[in-house]
Amino acid sequence: MLRIRHEVNGGPEVLFAEEVDRPEAGAGEVLIRVEAVGVTLPTVRKVREGSEPISFGGEVAGEIVAAGAGVTAFAVGERVTGLCFADAYAEFAVLNTAMTSRIPDSASAVEAVALVRSGLVARGAYEAARTEQGDSVLVTAAASAVGTLALQYAKAGGAARVVAAVSSAAKADFVRALGADEVVLYEDVDWGDPYDVILDGVGGDLLAPAVRALATGGRLVAFSSGGGTVEAYELLVRGASVIGFQMRAIAIAKPELYDLWLRELWQMRDAGTLRTAVHEEIPLGEAARAHTLIEQRRNLGKVVLIP
Repeated sequence: MLRIRHEVNGGPEVLFAEEVDRPEAGAGEVLIRVEAVGVTLPTVRKVREGSEPISFGGEVAGEIVAAGAGVTAFAVGERVTGLCFADAYAEFAVLNTAMTSRIPDSASAVEAVALVRSGLVARGAYEAARTEQGDSVLVTAAASAVGTLALQYAKAGGAARVVAAVSSAAKADFVRALGADEVVLYEDVDWGDPYDVILDGVGGDLLAPAVRALATGGRLVAFSSGGGTVEAYELLVRGASVIGFQMRAIAIAKPELYDLWLRELWQMRDAGTLRTAVHEEIPLGEAARAHTLIEQRRNLGKVVLIP
């Protein structure tokens, strides 16, 4: 099978295609023939910043071709999606059943990888912020796969003001079409009136100005892999808080809640409350181009690899 391999020294130019044996499903795992792979910012960052070769993780979707020992919840022939933590950039991939879910007949594999993980992260970050009707909400990385869905969650939840923070004015019309009432740029000195809730998918140098944009009692949820430093004084003077959120912790520790959010996600999609945005479908062998697109912040929505 075809698989994308990473070599060290940073940059998308060190991604190479190679032929390897097909993997096997272990206990509690399923093997799928991959139809779509969602490219994530954390994976792109690992390539650029890591000093050792990495095995690509990402959302994958496709048809089950084999099931490992002890698997009873899924069967060969079913279409599923899930988060693959190793060798996701390949024609076949292994999924742990705890992170696997069925794809409705009405949905494509591409839509599944654009909706499920990103939608769950958006929902989880929104819930972690204890968002209430009438709150003002700022979403950073608003043109990303998670950001586009977070904007829609905020609108559906009754936020009085939903603001999209993006890297370029060229993205303004795109995020407005998804429900943003206002648009600010990262480089702007003033991000407008303070916010009750900030859902931050960027981190790094953007974290400090984001904290300063919080209203009294405001909550910032950090769900990116970008890191960053928060000055305790900035929280103290605002009576504000910063909350970390990771979807994997919910899937493992609270499977009932994970399943509930998943069902509601597809229900909102069916009702038209949530719409996925796919920037481009790119052949698997051109994974380097997909990474460049995300690294340069040119994507509007999800970037998907197609084996």
